[in-house]
Amino acid sequence: MDLAGKNVVITGGGRGMGRKFAVDMKNAGANPFVVDVIQENLDALKAETGIDGKILDVTKESEVEAFFNSYSADHGAADILINNAGITADALFIRKKGDDITKFPMSNWEKVINVNLTGVFLCAREAAYHMVKSDKKGVIVNISSISRAGNLGQTNYSATKSAVDSMTVTWGKELSRYGIRVGAIAPGYINTEMVAKIRQDVLDKIIQQIPAGRLGEMEEISKAVKFIVENDFFTGRVIEVDGGMRI
Repeated sequence: MDLAGKNVVITGGGRGMGRKFAVDMKNAGANPFVVDVIQENLDALKAETGIDGKILDVTKESEVEAFFNSYSADHGAADILINNAGITADALFIRKKGDDITKFPMSNWEKVINVNLTGVFLCAREAAYHMVKSDKKGVIVNISSISRAGNLGQTNYSATKSAVDSMTVTWGKELSRYGIRVGAIAPGYINTEMVAKIRQDVLDKIIQQIPAGRLGEMEEISKAVKFIVENDFFTGRVIEVDGGMRI
């Protein structure tokens, strides 16, 4: 797919990797539109880049349906969806400290499942619906993670990213009959705001485990997104961009 003139919807696009995807898509000649849950992020993006956006809670079916209906009415069905919105809420499954035993909080489980799994499902479903309805041969790119294989303290996050991979393969098979391709990227530790929250001594130990010897850069993930979009023979697969690290 040639990016020039293509309509791109990016979830979680107000900052971090989502913002980088939006800017790079615009520079490639596409028309990015971002959704986010923080208005200040959208305002800053608009002021600094001219890229439009809208508040959207990807966990709410009615809101996601309404957004894609409205977007399609105004711009036509999206050619590309980048399913980037995601959060973490880490905790150990069971933790014993002295006589005190704590359990993984249900609230942590639910909020990560809602955003990282249900949100990805809903946005992909609605984007695909409008692509099929308008007979548009589009592309859906899901953002997975190195943690998809399981990671200490990330029962919820790892579960969602593993599920994202499975959905990517399933949708790649199901949607191919309509000319819609689906791919995913599993980044390793990338230099983002989320990673910046990791305690420095912990981050140093993580970097020691990365064969490339450093954190990845958002530009390197954005290039992988561009590869999936532009390569018409790519579908139903997950690209690992992790500097050679394995969890």
